[in-house]
Amino acid sequence: MPDRRLPVIAVLATGGTIAGAQADTASHAYQAGALGVERLLDAVPGLAQLAEIQAEQVASVGSQNMTYAVWATLAQRIDSLCQDSSVDGIVVTHGTDTLEETAYFLSLVIRHDKPLVLVGAMRPATAPGADGPANLFHAVALAGCEAARGRGPLVVMNEDIHYAREVQKVACAGVNAFASPNRGRAGMMRGTHAQFFSRNDTVYGTASEFSIEMLNAVTWPRVDVVHAGVDMGSDLIDFLATKAQGLVLAGVGDGNATDIAMRALQRAAAQGVAVVRASRTGTGRVGRNVEVDDDAAGFIAAGELSPQKARILLMLGLLVSANPTELQAFFDRY
Repeated sequence: MPDRRLPVIAVLATGGTIAGAQADTASHAYQAGALGVERLLDAVPGLAQLAEIQAEQVASVGSQNMTYAVWATLAQRIDSLCQDSSVDGIVVTHGTDTLEETAYFLSLVIRHDKPLVLVGAMRPATAPGADGPANLFHAVALAGCEAARGRGPLVVMNEDIHYAREVQKVACAGVNAFASPNRGRAGMMRGTHAQFFSRNDTVYGTASEFSIEMLNAVTWPRVDVVHAGVDMGSDLIDFLATKAQGLVLAGVGDGNATDIAMRALQRAAAQGVAVVRASRTGTGRVGRNVEVDDDAAGFIAAGELSPQKARILLMLGLLVSANPTELQAFFDRY
């Protein structure tokens, strides 16, 4: 009986804690992105029996320093690999701070159904008990799994599988730092086996109106997030309205803020700034015309999207239209 062909998996490294190195093992401090992709792969036992790896270093940054330029480069490389019939799946190693944002961005612009998995680590590669090798092993296994096809970008951390739209980093430390609080995790890894609990029933790349072609020679619209709290004033909003094409409110409760702040946001919307109401709570749905009269104010309701993901969708949406009604349709759809 002939040997089963190993899947060919492209691993694109961008840096992050998974590639981090400490000055010494007793230190909590470390330099993110210090190690190259080959060092990461060498630390994963059994990887050669799992897949044939094609490794590339796309960037070497802590993900707090992720940029639109790296996003564009990464998306274009993924698009090329998706069109390469010799490649079965793709893994992106990434810092955890903005991993959910990159995953959501890719879910909107990659129009292919090939397995695409993002993975990181909460402990640097040189730490005792580093979680990167196990996470990377599971990511490669998942990328080679036919059941991962057609689900959009996936995130795997600590054996849990998440859909890009749902996943959030919910803790600043500890290996159990990722969750999908609204709709639950997509599935889990058990060794090399992926068990999925549900289909991805949200719109993503293959049906998306966005594409990587939009990113060519484009100046990204400026979209800022304003964080609501007790006794929030209006001066910051008024200032940002002179600089930004879009504002996202990380609002209290159901996407709300003080009366004075909401009036400032309404002034911004009247000036042509796209204003999206989201919630700082981390879960739940900000519905249109609930508590706030969005129709009268000219606002957009974020639905289930976190402020950081609402910012990404608004930036892409503004490349298509500045009309609040059309932008709301994007938020209702994605």
